[in-house]
Amino acid sequence: MKTLYTINTVNNFTDLIYRPFGVPFCEENPDLVMYNIMDDSLLKDTLKYEGMTPVIAGRMLNYAKAAEASGADGVLVTCTSVNQATALIKPLLTIPIINIEEPVAEQAVENGKRIGILATLPSSPKAIGRVIEQKAQQNGKQVELVVKVAEGAFDVLCAGDRPKHDEMVLAALAELAKEVDVIAFAQISMSLLPHGDVGVPIYKIGRSGYEKIYSLMSEK
Repeated sequence: MKTLYTINTVNNFTDLIYRPFGVPFCEENPDLVMYNIMDDSLLKDTLKYEGMTPVIAGRMLNYAKAAEASGADGVLVTCTSVNQATALIKPLLTIPIINIEEPVAEQAVENGKRIGILATLPSSPKAIGRVIEQKAQQNGKQVELVVKVAEGAFDVLCAGDRPKHDEMVLAALAELAKEVDVIAFAQISMSLLPHGDVGVPIYKIGRSGYEKIYSLMSEK
């Protein structure tokens, strides 16, 4: 058996992340046991201080170390906005840890040069943008990032109005699709959005992150 811990930063992660992505992945991989850590103050403080701080990163390290001490074979961080902390934590663990958007960044770089980033939080584009630029640099590729934020949509979703959230994100998606080669969704909270063909590939955060950490755990 393999044990995966996830670190989540929204209090409705069960509906947004665990049930739609985590549960099906565990059902498909019966050798996997998953436990979830949730601290919504991590995201609130990251937004408050407009980025990562040593205190926030230290708290995330404590969670990751606790998971490791509890027998975790890997850790998956499901919040894009705190990915700087994940990068700092990696060399301090003996088990793999990744941020869930890393495979999306890889796909976007592989398939586009003018890459659209769609978000509902102002902190997310900068966070996933760093990862996209890192992946592009590793591949010797020049990319241009075009950011679109559906302002207020995340608060609407947290208030329980998914139809309004989806309406706001769809409007932003249609505008962004006219300007880019590919689109990367910056948050897993957007990944359940129903939409038609917008004319360019869309890469969504979710299953690919579980697949990557599971693969790393299997190699360990």
